[in-house]
Amino acid sequence: MLTRFRPRSLDILHNYSKSQLMADITAGMSVGIVALPLAMAFAIASGLTPAAGLTTAIIAGFLISLLGGSKVQIGGPAGAFIVVVYAIVQQYGLGNLLLATMLAGVFMFLLGLLGLGALVRHIPVSIVIGFTNGIAALIALSQLNDFFGLNIDHLPAEFFSKTKAIGLALPHIHLATLSIGVFSLAILIIWPKIARHLPAGLKQIPGSMIALLAGTLLSQWPELNVATIGSRFGDIPSQLPTPAFPQFTWHSLAAIIQPALTIAVLGAIESLLCARIADGLINDRHDPNQELMAQGIANFVSPLFGGFCATGTIARTVTNINSGASSPVSGMVHALSILLIMAIAAPFAKLIPLSTLAAVLLYVAWNMGEWAEFRRLQHFTGNYRTILLSTFILTVVVDLTVAMEVGLLLACVFFITRVSSLTHLKKVKLPEHLKADPIEAWSIHGSLFFGSIAKIESLLDPHKIQPDLLILDLSSLLNMDTTGLEALETLQQQLHHQGACLIICGAGIQPHSLIHRSGFYQHLGAEFLLPDLQSAWQLADHLSQKKHADHQENCEKTHHHNV
Repeated sequence: MLTRFRPRSLDILHNYSKSQLMADITAGMSVGIVALPLAMAFAIASGLTPAAGLTTAIIAGFLISLLGGSKVQIGGPAGAFIVVVYAIVQQYGLGNLLLATMLAGVFMFLLGLLGLGALVRHIPVSIVIGFTNGIAALIALSQLNDFFGLNIDHLPAEFFSKTKAIGLALPHIHLATLSIGVFSLAILIIWPKIARHLPAGLKQIPGSMIALLAGTLLSQWPELNVATIGSRFGDIPSQLPTPAFPQFTWHSLAAIIQPALTIAVLGAIESLLCARIADGLINDRHDPNQELMAQGIANFVSPLFGGFCATGTIARTVTNINSGASSPVSGMVHALSILLIMAIAAPFAKLIPLSTLAAVLLYVAWNMGEWAEFRRLQHFTGNYRTILLSTFILTVVVDLTVAMEVGLLLACVFFITRVSSLTHLKKVKLPEHLKADPIEAWSIHGSLFFGSIAKIESLLDPHKIQPDLLILDLSSLLNMDTTGLEALETLQQQLHHQGACLIICGAGIQPHSLIHRSGFYQHLGAEFLLPDLQSAWQLADHLSQKKHADHQENCEKTHHHNV
């Protein structure tokens, strides 16, 4: 069944007051000021122009708030995409990045439409922390070129090549660039502590804006010769570009399917994690499927205007909440605020030094990573440590897609091992009146699936001499898959060939349903599928008495014949 498309913004039509509107406008404008430098910084770090970041923040940010499933989530370009986007641009080019983003939008929309939003949220936390910290480390590494003023023309996307290029260029640090970068970073670190003691109105000014102003003023000294947005990218347009569909070939479309899947998965995870955090802060519950459909539409439309991939952003969402937002209107105002600032202040934005933007991203990377988790690893299991560290290392050294695949594979293997370790076979004590008969009773505990079949191998040994009657108590069996069912079928066939019987009792809802749906109960015999162990004892007693009666009758017939 397909998910109904109903944006959360429709809810504001009921009981939306003027005071709420004013609060949303104020919050949206505050978030717009915070989002402006981040949008440009994320775009530059991704190998794109600042205008691409602004366009993404405006178009995608507006659509995510208008059509999304969260009341207060703010969407736009995110730090998590920097590594992925930079690699795609380097390998496939800008045109294919736009195409990959649009295709990712289609994938995300389908995830939401098919109701798979809840599944995305169940990715193990160890994987999420691993790749989040890995992305944060890569963001920091990618900013060293602009922060130190190393003037590396083409910074490689691959980890070892990148570190080698940075290492070779370190002797050529530009001191003026580094000084402005350090000064900007110091402002970002100190400003939150200073802002606590300022009047209420000044507290809302983000540290990134103070750092941009201070860094821009310092960079105006001609003798410093510091690289700025204008010196590298030229002027920033003061309006949105005309929409146009990117050119592509079927060959290029096939080549970017995997990058598109990476963008889709990463965007889905980031947006739903952000929405869950927002829910906790405002005591609300978002619609994950509607959120994914909105993210999909935003990522499909944004590239038409020259933008790139977008998702929910935690820092801007928290700022939105702290500024008093109560509905998606604040997110739409945030996008319009950026458009207004872009129209007015575009000529001044080109004066911003790249080292200040690098400082902003270094600060974002530090706050983005959950570094305390590394110290806490000693308190967790070896499986958790292995998954987290493997995902982190592979994200940094190899690729985010590989890291996710390996992390999920390890999580599955460890889960299967853990569940199978909880499965065991236990012999059941027979009632006194049945102990003299060739009867065995066993109870299966846990889950009978492909990973735990080895736990019942002793029953399946073809060389084992089976009892005349084998009772399996499944009352402690939580679930069973088709491999487990096949094992029961094999056991029943072996007993049948030896002239013995199998009784199954106490099967729960799921195992009982599988036994019926597969038709196994017909081969077993409906009278041998019983509701509980007591019924199995009664049937065993009946079969035992019948066997003794048949044996007695045969003996009498033999004696009469001999006489």
